[in-house]
Amino acid sequence: MARTEPCVCKNGTANGSLCKREYKESFEEAPLYIPVLTYLGYGILILFGYLRDFMRRWRLEQCHMAEEREEQKDFVPLYQDFENFYTRNIYMRIRDTFNRPICSVPGPQFDLMERVTDDYNWTYRHTGKVIKDVINMGSYNYLGFAENNDESLSTVMNVLKRYGAGVCSTRHEMGQMDKLQELENLVAEFLKVETAMVCSMGFATNSTSIPALVGKGCLNLSDELNHTSLILGARLSGATIRVFHHNNMENLEKLLRDAVVSGQPRTHRAWKKILIVVEGIYSMEGSIVRLPEIIAIKKKYKAYLYLDEAHSIGAVGPTGQGVVEYFGVNPADVDVLMGTFTKSFGAMGGYIAGKRDLVDYLRNHSHSAFYAAPMSASIAEQIIRVTKCIMGYDGTLSGKQRVKQLAENTRYFRQKLQALNLITYGNEDSPVVPVLMYMPSKVGAFARHMLKKKIGVVIVGFPATPIAEARVRFCISAAHTKDMLDKVCYFILIADTFFFVVL
Repeated sequence: MARTEPCVCKNGTANGSLCKREYKESFEEAPLYIPVLTYLGYGILILFGYLRDFMRRWRLEQCHMAEEREEQKDFVPLYQDFENFYTRNIYMRIRDTFNRPICSVPGPQFDLMERVTDDYNWTYRHTGKVIKDVINMGSYNYLGFAENNDESLSTVMNVLKRYGAGVCSTRHEMGQMDKLQELENLVAEFLKVETAMVCSMGFATNSTSIPALVGKGCLNLSDELNHTSLILGARLSGATIRVFHHNNMENLEKLLRDAVVSGQPRTHRAWKKILIVVEGIYSMEGSIVRLPEIIAIKKKYKAYLYLDEAHSIGAVGPTGQGVVEYFGVNPADVDVLMGTFTKSFGAMGGYIAGKRDLVDYLRNHSHSAFYAAPMSASIAEQIIRVTKCIMGYDGTLSGKQRVKQLAENTRYFRQKLQALNLITYGNEDSPVVPVLMYMPSKVGAFARHMLKKKIGVVIVGFPATPIAEARVRFCISAAHTKDMLDKVCYFILIADTFFFVVL
């Protein structure tokens, strides 16, 4: 269902101004025949899968490719029966469209290693050939900093020569480096907060920081579309978890009101903490969090807010400072700011930023900060280089131009898809652009067809999405040219027309 509505908020900016921004998101529902055909397609696959399993058991089926290898049968099953069945009979049919090995920088174009299978996607062998100059529509290279320009990477190369590739210790022992301190100071300045800490893995930043913040007797209110790392962190914490409908402020406020009034189950004592956990940009739907309204609600009920800006930092906002800048809210109104360097920054790792006492506490209680080896100095230097470029500290306007170009490319590509009458999800300013394909046979055929045209795409299906909402997810980059985007749209149109008729 398409939604276009103004998002009006009184934010806590320094000038106390009123922020007005139209909130345009689309979640269009497909015509009834599409979900009917989708479920019918799954039904046929499942029916024939069980039929062929039955025939194999009685040695009536000659093809034995959709069963476990002989050497695996002595092991305890890793999956439940249906998961095992789904993997063998459905996932294996399209496994060749996933995990494709690349052999170049994941820029706007990359090179793919050609591979073939002789046993219906159970194993692969490389042919030795390379598919050159494939348009990259799947990497999170939002600002185009995944590059191998010698001049741009000269400082990274120098740091690598000086510090080496690894650290071989935790930061609490011998792993504290001046480069990490420099990076943390720069991140805090970029986000306009008191301080920040960096971790060597984005996923672990979430999954180990949340258990340090909440525990038994606390309440975690989680958006239903939150990333797995946030879900895992909530489960590991031991806190009570309640899920609210995606970006649904009425549902969130109802849960908060009930939590404040009723307290904990059985004892009805007040909750020790109530933590609202949301993302800036949701990576499967391309939607943007309704941040001003969530801040207003969390203030009203005296809750805490944890904001994951993995996909939004660098990608939205006039100067790339994420959804906080996009909506013009005060960074101090977000209790825990989290983000990753694996997307817009072309590096690895994550950060937690906010008030000094919060960050100092997490340095000693978050397992990713206390026990894990820190990122190498060369990775830290890459992030420093990119952050300075975005902030204009390198003496150029390159960073601001990249942010502006990404916004232009995003709107251009979304408008082209809408003109093709395709069903897309998400916010008009989100560089994550899901296009619904629905049918299981269609997503695999679409990915293969696009690769033949030298376009690399990411397809996503169950269980990462609802079973009837398989999709192709495009990720826009500032490095994409309009010619590249036009070519992609042209072949999307050709493929969609062909598969609609055939499938």
